[in-house]
Amino acid sequence: MGAPINREEQNGVVSLIWENVFMYGYKTYMLAYFTKNGLQGGTYYFLTYDMDQLVRCYTEMRQELRNRYGPTNLYREILRELRDYECLWNVSGNYVHLKTNTRQGDPVTLFYLSPEFAKQITSNK
Repeated sequence: MGAPINREEQNGVVSLIWENVFMYGYKTYMLAYFTKNGLQGGTYYFLTYDMDQLVRCYTEMRQELRNRYGPTNLYREILRELRDYECLWNVSGNYVHLKTNTRQGDPVTLFYLSPEFAKQITSNK
């Protein structure tokens, strides 16, 4: 991955950003969140260049995650209408969240969150 392109620290959380990280053949920006206890979360923002590629990326990532973690209550079958797509898995207390918003052109986003980091985020609000 090389060196991160950005580093920030706030409230004991170090955020690192990498660009041009490939995941399942898609170029992404990758963010990682660290505390004194190590990696606590991360986000991939998939770079897609048109609506067909965005929907294909979401569908492929959803299938990879379903193969790995099983079905999810938030699984929504993709329809040709434009709407939000979202899946969420609870994996041993850790959360894996995949989403996009086709109406607003939001990127496909894959997010990992540990229980410790979730508590820290909600306590800082």
